Amino acid sequence: MPETLRYAAIMLAAGIGIPILAALNAQLGARIGSPTVAAVVLFCVALTGAVVVMFLTQGPAGFAQLPGQPWHLFLAGCFVCFYVLSVTFVAPRFGVGNAVFFVLLGQVVSAAAIDQFGLFGAIVRPITLLRAAGIGFMGLGLFLIQRA
Repeated sequence: MPETLRYAAIMLAAGIGIPILAALNAQLGARIGSPTVAAVVLFCVALTGAVVVMFLTQGPAGFAQLPGQPWHLFLAGCFVCFYVLSVTFVAPRFGVGNAVFFVLLGQVVSAAAIDQFGLFGAIVRPITLLRAAGIGFMGLGLFLIQRA
């Protein structure tokens, strides 16, 4: 399988997992009456999984490089925390589909801006008329879904 297809398949699987994550964690939060406890449990399970994969692949040597990294790179943890807490709280009240559609719209707009300006070391890919139209159509689709 060519590298591009392999990467696409991995990211497709990750995309499939996002609504499943949202539905499962929202249900856990609703059942136990605490979206924040559900988020903490999710992060504990995720940390355990990441540690296992780290030891099965390259080991912990990368930790030695952490002190020299720019502080803003660690904000990624805040973003994932915000996502998990917000989707765990919002999805049972707004619907998993609605929550994930708005997350997706935010991802597309943010990704387009990151690519446009090459933010955070990303490859510069200008927003073309076609890309802008795609974002606009997605927004229109979300509007239509909300009205149904």
